[in-house]
Amino acid sequence: VNALVYHFGQLPTKDQYHRPGLVHRIDKDTSGLLVIGKTDYALSHLGKQFYDHSIHRRYWALVWGEPKPKDGTIRSYLNRDPSDRRRSKCVETEEEGKLAISHYKTLENFYFASLVQCELETGRTHQVRIHLGEVNAPLCGEKIYDRPLNGRPKPDPSGIDRIALHACYLSFEHPTSGKILSWKSSIPPDMQGVIEKLREEKNKAPE
Repeated sequence: VNALVYHFGQLPTKDQYHRPGLVHRIDKDTSGLLVIGKTDYALSHLGKQFYDHSIHRRYWALVWGEPKPKDGTIRSYLNRDPSDRRRSKCVETEEEGKLAISHYKTLENFYFASLVQCELETGRTHQVRIHLGEVNAPLCGEKIYDRPLNGRPKPDPSGIDRIALHACYLSFEHPTSGKILSWKSSIPPDMQGVIEKLREEKNKAPE
């Protein structure tokens, strides 16, 4: 946010948290695409598209194991975990939380890890991380939701020093022209390096 304000000067603010220009957020350790509204109208128009679920978003996630089933849709209600405010959790009813919907498919399997694509209908806090955990496929680099070992995060042999999650695709209607715009972001070097190592290990494995 500080870099945006320095670059653009004054940007509109939509909420009490004073995040100038930000239409939506991604987790601190997630790479990839963000949308910035430079005017009040653009911020409002784009925010409404997110609210209406008309913006298309895809993520690539590198996970341990393989989702079960390999492809599917996850629907659940999410809310903050009162015992740990850093986390969100699944709850039973709409009264307790907000609906979260993720469509996922396995793109490639490396025996003990997989590359998964997630397309989101909603954008709840930590949605991808929670939903993939629900299908037994926690993210590589996960430190909050993976099961702790003696109160500490389990060692992560992937070598990546963040959650292996990348916002790779974004499509929405331009606020003034009405044109449908879309962007793609290539997988970043740290995730690509892990994927290449996993492919090498898979190719070495006996048939």
